[in-house]
Amino acid sequence: MSHKKQRPRAIAFLYENSMFLIAGAIAALFWANFAPDSYHHFVHLDLTGGGSHHAAPAHDEAPAHGETGHAGSHETPEGTAVATDEASKDDSHGTTASTDEIGEDAPTDEQHGVTLHFLINDILMAIFFAIAGKEVWEAMLPGGALSDPKKAATPLLATVGGVAGPALVYLAGVYLSGQTEFTNGWAIPCATDIAFSYLVARLIFGQGHPAIAFLLLLAIADDAAGLVILAVFYPAKPLVLSWLGLALAGMAVGKGFQKMKLQSFWWYLLIPGAASWFAFYKAGIHPALGLLPIIPIMPHAKSDLGIFAREELNRDDTLNAFEHWWKDKVELILGLFGLVNAGVAFSAVGTGTWLVLGGLIIGKPVGILFMTWIACRVFGLKMPEGMNYRHVATLGMIAAIGFTVALFVSTAAFPAGSALDSVKMGALGSFGAAGLSFLVAKLVGIKKPNSNGKGNASDTVAQAA
Repeated sequence: MSHKKQRPRAIAFLYENSMFLIAGAIAALFWANFAPDSYHHFVHLDLTGGGSHHAAPAHDEAPAHGETGHAGSHETPEGTAVATDEASKDDSHGTTASTDEIGEDAPTDEQHGVTLHFLINDILMAIFFAIAGKEVWEAMLPGGALSDPKKAATPLLATVGGVAGPALVYLAGVYLSGQTEFTNGWAIPCATDIAFSYLVARLIFGQGHPAIAFLLLLAIADDAAGLVILAVFYPAKPLVLSWLGLALAGMAVGKGFQKMKLQSFWWYLLIPGAASWFAFYKAGIHPALGLLPIIPIMPHAKSDLGIFAREELNRDDTLNAFEHWWKDKVELILGLFGLVNAGVAFSAVGTGTWLVLGGLIIGKPVGILFMTWIACRVFGLKMPEGMNYRHVATLGMIAAIGFTVALFVSTAAFPAGSALDSVKMGALGSFGAAGLSFLVAKLVGIKKPNSNGKGNASDTVAQAA
């Protein structure tokens, strides 16, 4: 994601370091713990004018794919989720979450209210995932981090470890604890928050170190894997794939816009984009992914300058114009996302919390380090010049900062209830990996950057191409 033009330093700091998301999450935690009733009424506010929206579980509906083994839930008048007696007695008997539960408060065709939670998580967050998709798409263009399989091979194999490691540690914890109701959360610790991990990596390695390029490539590939996991394993309701024909029709219209040389991104967002979003919503695929199909059809540059490259600001093609216009707005959207999703009681810390943290803090760095070793020792691949296993161990811990995407996957994986609150605390707690990253760097002997932002000569080289 590219940087914005010059602005006051304090304002730039807020936007470029995701301070709105942090502020929203902190505000939600305090609000939910000190005034829970008003918080839940706020989150479930019906924006169509009907007051707070509390969807009753539709237990007669078909279960969503992959959503077995969850406790059933219902919402009290205060908007809090309570496990039903039958479900709480035995969560392992295949109790399924209804369509409403999986989406927490997403209205069905029969429920025409649009809540604040639905507006933010399902509509506005589609812009966030579109920008993430834009970075993945550009990374595959000539010059992009994923365009040369030989150069990308080692980080891509590390990404496999960064996805499989956390999932395996999480599922091992589920098996050992016997808490099978948490099984569906296996993908929560697979996430890496690009913005926060990039910030921490710069502080540890210094600007220009090849470990940063390695981490960013890994994080981009992790994003791509996360988008696929969300679409395949966490449908919002039973799949009706015939609706995807509407998304294909929208893409065809977008290609027509290309031939007509329409340059404004609004043409692509409001017509093909709206059609694609609605198609995903009706098909049962999480609608927050609904804008991804229009990313490749927007007129775009034929090469990539790299994620966070300042030179991207000079590009005015449609796809870059889309990102430049929405970049600051997305930071505000993320603030709202934190506000409506991070409101969890401190007492919610439990099994799910430790499963998520174990997957991230143990599984993520171990998986990345192990698969990097496999890449070098078994497949004969190489790390970028200036990197060694000390750097891989450190960036593996940095990649354990799941936060934004981990929090989002939590809401997709579980219905409202104690299980959701427990894993959310793990997603929020993953920010603690930032502090652990500095500790790991010190233990393995990574030198701190000098005052000019560069590391010591032994640890700093030109950034990998």
